[in-house]
Amino acid sequence: MSPRSASVNEELRRRSKERLLQAAVELVGERGFEATTLGDIADRAGSARGLVSYYFPGKRQLVQSAVHRLMHRTLEEALEREPRTEDGRERMARAIDAILGLARDRPVLMRQHMAGLLQAEGFLPCPEQRRLAELLRDTVARHGSRDVDADYPMLRALLMGAVYAALVPGVPMPVPVLRAELFKRYRLDWELGVPPEAETPGGKGDADLSRFFATGGPAGTAPGREPEVRP
Repeated sequence: MSPRSASVNEELRRRSKERLLQAAVELVGERGFEATTLGDIADRAGSARGLVSYYFPGKRQLVQSAVHRLMHRTLEEALEREPRTEDGRERMARAIDAILGLARDRPVLMRQHMAGLLQAEGFLPCPEQRRLAELLRDTVARHGSRDVDADYPMLRALLMGAVYAALVPGVPMPVPVLRAELFKRYRLDWELGVPPEAETPGGKGDADLSRFFATGGPAGTAPGREPEVRP
């Protein structure tokens, strides 16, 4: 059997990493951060355990990257859904609804994520977090900001605060109340975005996350456990 080409090996590495990210959000969402081990994540992903430490320095970095991937793909999907629009107010409304929707639909995962951000390491820079920042900065700019460098951090802080308020154990604030405050802050009509009363029944908390973690690969690679790839 001839050795795999560099391009095939690179594709297999990409697929393995995508599977690890998806497995991380699934397991942390089901069990919480402390009850999820790197071995559990590797097993769920069907990847060799040695690949986890090759891609990520530790569990905290892996989980933050995974949640930021889910966040930026969810936001991207909301911003680009049909009917597509360039209207800044509608895009801001969609962005707010996308992030609040994650707090509503995936409370365990997002609560663990917020707790992780309060650890000593705080934000751990990664491509997934940078992409999320790019989308939010673009949303602020399209909304009409004259100072994106100042207004983007404010939007980020307001969204983080709203997610935190929605998830505080024992005294959570209702998402519609938080939405109303954010819409008031950005002068958005309630009918923009996806108002709570307009949500599709049964559409919350979609269990299939595969669309956010693309794993399509070269022809001829079978599904299931990934072959071991040399770094």
